[in-house]
Amino acid sequence: MSESSRRAEDVNISAQEAQARQQAGAIILDVREPDEWQEGHIPGAQHVPLGELEMRLAELDPTQDIVAVCHSGYRSGIAAQALRATGFARVWNLDGGMVAWERAHLPVTPG
Repeated sequence: MSESSRRAEDVNISAQEAQARQQAGAIILDVREPDEWQEGHIPGAQHVPLGELEMRLAELDPTQDIVAVCHSGYRSGIAAQALRATGFARVWNLDGGMVAWERAHLPVTPG
């Protein structure tokens, strides 16, 4: 297994693990577009669309545990890797995104 694939696997977590991390104090960082956010999001999540992430890094604490989420896990995977590359050491990607979260019957707040 290559180093890059190991890093990608280390970044991805399940919906249940994401919820457990949130309950332990992690920030859920929703990187979806505003219309997606309005359709429903994880209670307590912070919304920063992926396209705004770089210019809004100052809003995030690099020492905080962060779980990135999007619709399916693709964009949040990009966000998690980008955050790790800029010095955020404790960042994970919700594998499967909101689809996985909802399939696990976890709570969603309407927009």
